Amino acid sequence: MKIWKPLGASAAVLALAATTAQAETRVTYKSAKTTSSYYQMAVQIAEAMKKGSNGGIIVTVEESQGSVQNVKEAAVRSGNYVFTTPPVLVKLAQNGAAMFKAKPNPKFKEIRALFPIPSLTMHFVMRKDAGVKTFADLAGKTMLIGKGSFGAKEGAKYLKLFGLEGKVKLANVELNAAVSALKNKQIDGFVTAGSWPAPNVIEAAASTGVTLLSLNDEQVKKTKRTKLLIPSGTYAGVSSGTVTTSLPVVAHTTTAMSNDTAYAITKTYWQQKKAMGADHAWWNGVSGELLVNVYGKLHPGALKYYNEAGIKVPAAIR
Repeated sequence: MKIWKPLGASAAVLALAATTAQAETRVTYKSAKTTSSYYQMAVQIAEAMKKGSNGGIIVTVEESQGSVQNVKEAAVRSGNYVFTTPPVLVKLAQNGAAMFKAKPNPKFKEIRALFPIPSLTMHFVMRKDAGVKTFADLAGKTMLIGKGSFGAKEGAKYLKLFGLEGKVKLANVELNAAVSALKNKQIDGFVTAGSWPAPNVIEAAASTGVTLLSLNDEQVKKTKRTKLLIPSGTYAGVSSGTVTTSLPVVAHTTTAMSNDTAYAITKTYWQQKKAMGADHAWWNGVSGELLVNVYGKLHPGALKYYNEAGIKVPAAIR
């Protein structure tokens, strides 16, 4: 007769390790350049996932050269690949348009949304003593809009749309020097795009005193961007809400992710969002209402969570 003996200490450790490994869900999160606020957000999400799941969800953050790269990789990645991108790029990819026209891929149809993250928000920041209250007042002023970034391109576009091209002097200074240039009165204002509250705007408001320019409805319509309200009191000395524009950003995955995993990731994200917002204010601007910006479909696992949580989901993305 065969006699069974208790597992030795080493065997027990191996068995426990195997069980732990099986219990972990590993996720790759493709974000942005390490210098971007969106990379910082990715790290915060990774920490929140680990904490909120008691170590059950382990997120590895990967640097990216941009949202286009993130979307293109969705066609070749397998498993638990999560990436961030403005929904408009998902639309272009699934329709084989623009930068995806040369290499269309049916795999793009398998992209599914999980949850919104802070939007890229336009800020037109003016030194308070510059006396600029509307876009029309920018004529003859010196502005810093930067180079190459989304904010720089949008800033130049808006000046043209609002009849200010050639009427505003553009400072040849890097955007990272905007606050000191504003303080030293080398410029009257600067344009920046990022999640709100933006760190450089917080610094400018605290050290110099600023006015944020609001867009009227006609101006918002001309930009063809999403309207967004920065609440009053977001920045020191700015006592009224600021109407501006934004480029929504959403975390996506593909149908290669299981429903259970998508459910767990989405649930953990929303349950941890308040805690993230306590440490990093840009999360406080995210709500279920931003689901209206999603293009395509939600992942079924994510949809299950939204239904359970009573979060309104537009019929078009169900």
